[in-house]
Amino acid sequence: MNPREKIKVLVVDDSIVFREVLSRGLSSDPAIEVVAKAANPFDARDKIIQYKPDVMTCDIEMPKMNGIEFIQRLMPQYSLPVIVVSTISEAVFDAMNAGAVDFVTKPDMKSMGTVENFISDMISKIKIAVVSRVGVHNTNIAAARKIDRKGSGTSIKIIAIGASTGGTVALHSLLKAMPNNTPGIVITQHIPPVFSRMFAERLDSSISLSVKEAQTGDTVEEGKVLIAPGDRHMRVKKSGSCYKVECYPGEKVNGHCPSVDVLFESVAREAKNQSVGIILTGMGYDGAKGLLSMRRAGAQTIGQDKDSCVVYGMPKVAYDIGAVKYQLPLNTIPDMVDTILKERRSE
Repeated sequence: MNPREKIKVLVVDDSIVFREVLSRGLSSDPAIEVVAKAANPFDARDKIIQYKPDVMTCDIEMPKMNGIEFIQRLMPQYSLPVIVVSTISEAVFDAMNAGAVDFVTKPDMKSMGTVENFISDMISKIKIAVVSRVGVHNTNIAAARKIDRKGSGTSIKIIAIGASTGGTVALHSLLKAMPNNTPGIVITQHIPPVFSRMFAERLDSSISLSVKEAQTGDTVEEGKVLIAPGDRHMRVKKSGSCYKVECYPGEKVNGHCPSVDVLFESVAREAKNQSVGIILTGMGYDGAKGLLSMRRAGAQTIGQDKDSCVVYGMPKVAYDIGAVKYQLPLNTIPDMVDTILKERRSE
């Protein structure tokens, strides 16, 4: 896409009021042009053929066909970046698995401030979506091999992971391959409040590891995954012979709360060479400096490679500044973690 051209957007929603509010809001940005609006998936299909949009926003709950089924049918024919607009529901994760790039929560239309924040968020996500790699989920993620690790003795105590756009699907693939005797995992995923708890519960029910939304005082321990709340930074603190997490509200760091850098810097400080750092798909640079701090402190560090990322942003910055020791496709990262753990048997 020529950077001088406007991003062509198709807005799909069954509410005429919402379509107009969203269209006007998006059109206020000089880089975006709403080329068409559609009331349902069948109308949207015709508009895609006619207007060839760069990005589509899509409601989940619609008549005739829901947004998830529409995305599933759309992707094989039209590799189009889709941002799902939804009420607070687990359905957004089904949409992500179907191939959507990102999601945004529908605002309270009676609150002007909420609507303005929603429009701002949508504009930001559209600009990310237009440079994303659609279809990566199907070609690079599904093949992660389940690790069968005998014995759990290793000097590695913490695996810290950071992710943003495309991260929910990538994390599921990565964690699904990890055995129960994996050292404690702490994760910062850029995700809205409430959805972080839903995401943790969804993972907990679908993989062998125990997963929960983190709370201050939770212990980082073998076989357990702690995910930062969507509106709290999370950091690790050493407590005697173990590690605990602290979750707290704060200003955005690198544009995010929770911030990957906040987590990585704390792991570098507290766990040093007893840790592994992994940075996954996402736009921006959050986590790059923190991962560099981890590597300088003796940690093993891994970055997802370009071809398997939905958005090769955060991992690229981390790689460019020397924070990444191993740059790998997503589906081989579990094997590398296994190799590191075997090499670092308890000393």
